[in-house]
Amino acid sequence: MNKKQLFLDEVTSHIKSNEARKYVADELSYHVKEAKQRLVEKGLTDKEAEEKAVEQMGSPSKLGQQLNKLHRPKVDWLLILLLVTTFSLGFLPLFSLGYMDEGYFSINKMVIVLLGGTAAIGIMLLDYRKWKKWGWLFYVMGICLLVVLRFFASTMVNGVPIIRIPSVVTIESSMALPFFFLGWAAFFNNEKLRIWQFSILFVIPLGLIFSMPGLTNAYIYTAMVLVMLWWSKFSRKAIMAIWASASGILVITGLLIWRFAKIYQLQRLLAFLHPEKYPNGAGYFYLHMKEMLAKAGWFGNQGGKEFIPEAHTNFVFVSFTYYYGWLFAVGLIVILSLLAVRIVMVSSKIKDSYGKILLSGALALYVIQFATHIFVALGLLPIISISLPFISYGLMPTVFNAVLMGVVLSVYRRKDLFVSRRI
Repeated sequence: MNKKQLFLDEVTSHIKSNEARKYVADELSYHVKEAKQRLVEKGLTDKEAEEKAVEQMGSPSKLGQQLNKLHRPKVDWLLILLLVTTFSLGFLPLFSLGYMDEGYFSINKMVIVLLGGTAAIGIMLLDYRKWKKWGWLFYVMGICLLVVLRFFASTMVNGVPIIRIPSVVTIESSMALPFFFLGWAAFFNNEKLRIWQFSILFVIPLGLIFSMPGLTNAYIYTAMVLVMLWWSKFSRKAIMAIWASASGILVITGLLIWRFAKIYQLQRLLAFLHPEKYPNGAGYFYLHMKEMLAKAGWFGNQGGKEFIPEAHTNFVFVSFTYYYGWLFAVGLIVILSLLAVRIVMVSSKIKDSYGKILLSGALALYVIQFATHIFVALGLLPIISISLPFISYGLMPTVFNAVLMGVVLSVYRRKDLFVSRRI
């Protein structure tokens, strides 16, 4: 065994993390190679140059101890604290609605939180850098899930196809989004991706999603891809052209929908714009939400008995505000916003392009849900079914968002293990 290898073995023996051990070995190998090359140019033989280069690196024992401290896997305790806080706040709507007195809801909520926390920590411990090789697998898994739901699902809820696993979980089309998220992260990190390939890969899932009732998932999927596109290997000119084309298609689609929409569909849109003109029809929910928010005051109505539809799921912010008041509601918005801010802060510290794309996708998926739910509750967007991350009741939405936070934690954990050169 040569002197270089003995030196590397001695240094890495002091490093506890397996991931960091490989990274340090690669980095030191590079530096020894560079130093050896300079010495060879000065007239030393290969063997003499290598031995001299190794000696210049210093004591392998001391160097190993220093590098062990420097490259110890990181844990983003601030993000974990915010995550625990939001998990805890998710119990409050159930308390105000009296659901925690029922064993079913209380036990289920605790199980949901436990599974969400486990998912986040489990994903954090996985090395995200290995996922870039599985982009096609993730993409195909998302396609397969949509195909199964579209053509083989035997259960329908409000016209939406689902797969129900008795007493455990309900799977619907939104569960394909995490697979597409991971798939697109790998695609956008590939310099060989072409615009025509991007177009085909983008349209196939979108067509399947559009073939099923509800536009929410199409809206989330489109926004996610367009945000992640900014960090792709495409030129800025190409990205701006794609965004401009997407905006044009959106405008044309809106005009076509307006032109060919049925009367009841037009009434829903008009009810959003002028709810007071449809108080007994499509405008009722807009007026009712506005009334509940107006009655909330700063400190809420703990003894209130007003009926709020889907108070623990799609309209959880309305019920939260009504029962706990605007003071708590603003605090909730601040805490949920801090999760997004933290993702942005982590992204600013990441040098790995694949890690940045993952963080941009996680941020997009989280913010789209969060902002849309709040805007719907405030009457700034038409009513659509969308959960408030970590606050709305439900296993799949909670685990979905916990996985996003797990991805952020995984990238942060390895932020110092980035090799920017070819070894």
